[in-house]
Amino acid sequence: MTRVAPASPSDVVAMAGLLEEMDRFYGAVDAEPLDDRVRQINKALFSTPPAAYALLAWDRAQAAGVAAYSFLWPAVGLSRSLYLKELYVAEAYRSRGIGKLLMQALFETAGKHGCSRVEWTTDTGNVGAQGFYEVLRVPKHPSKIFYRVEDTGDGLRMPD
Repeated sequence: MTRVAPASPSDVVAMAGLLEEMDRFYGAVDAEPLDDRVRQINKALFSTPPAAYALLAWDRAQAAGVAAYSFLWPAVGLSRSLYLKELYVAEAYRSRGIGKLLMQALFETAGKHGCSRVEWTTDTGNVGAQGFYEVLRVPKHPSKIFYRVEDTGDGLRMPD
């Protein structure tokens, strides 16, 4: 039986392993040491105030998937939106309905927090994710363009 629950401090090591697998899925070849990952997850999810939140899907005692999200304001009027930053299901658990369970839990969370929207992006080359969202009948939003500026090692700053 798969269950979905908010991440807790006791889940951090399992979550670190799942996020390492996700990084490798996206092409990373080196993983940060486990201690660094645990520290980063604790800082992001369990500091005051938290930078983000996460739901974990569990197959018995094994972490099978994660949905990391934040709240954005304003959305429609002065309401807020839930922004899904990452949805990842471990390779061994794909095609078992875990992604759908995580999405349902996200929408329930958004409803409990009075959100008027749930929003997310996916990489243009991630056809697996796009196919998953099509199966869920989620429409693409053609009026948005995504921008990103990254720290290239000299600090995060506006382009010249």
